[in-house]
Amino acid sequence: MVKKEITEKSPLRKLEDAVQGGLGKGDLGVVASKTGVGNTAAIVHIATDKLMQDKHVIHVSFAKRVDHIIDWYEDIFSEISKKQDLENAMDVHDELVRGRVIMNFSQDGVTIEHVLAGVKAMMEAGQKGTDAIIIDGFDFTKAADGDMAAFKAFAEDRGVEIWFSDSFEALNGDGVPVNLEASLSEIAVLVTIQNEEGYMMMTLVKDHEKVHAEKLSLKLELKTLLIAEA
Repeated sequence: MVKKEITEKSPLRKLEDAVQGGLGKGDLGVVASKTGVGNTAAIVHIATDKLMQDKHVIHVSFAKRVDHIIDWYEDIFSEISKKQDLENAMDVHDELVRGRVIMNFSQDGVTIEHVLAGVKAMMEAGQKGTDAIIIDGFDFTKAADGDMAAFKAFAEDRGVEIWFSDSFEALNGDGVPVNLEASLSEIAVLVTIQNEEGYMMMTLVKDHEKVHAEKLSLKLELKTLLIAEA
């Protein structure tokens, strides 16, 4: 199977259909779960899907180490290529690596303006045509006033979409992670993942202007934490 067929058949197309065609340039999206449940795997899968469409991605990690992020990309690509019998897999792998840049920052003592300046420089110097920015390890409880607005303004100015992963402890009555309540106005799409019946099930909590908890026909495989067919 070739890349185009794989992306056309990806279950992520169902997520796009559920959110009016996708997140959209200039908007912020969040995939949230309890720690260790699979939010990082999910956003890496989103990034890989874009790379498979010959788009460019910048992955910004606030984790202390980024080797596990690279491992996720390798594992997810390996699973996709094996399950879908991808033609010329190694050539495709090398194309995807060239379309991806991983940047690492510490959230302590570094302003979001500094982070975004670094991302902007990367986009202008070596990653022109970036379609999406993926952010993992960002602690929303440590966000300063205006941080999410700065991310939003950057997305709008640069014409990109930004996906975050988030780890939460509890949900409020609307299904919104408590640690995201203060940032909800800046978030266009919010999806949560929870363990149900042997799968990690996705729930659409916010779809642009609408806040409502609606289970999607998208699920993550429990063992691999990869997005499974519905």
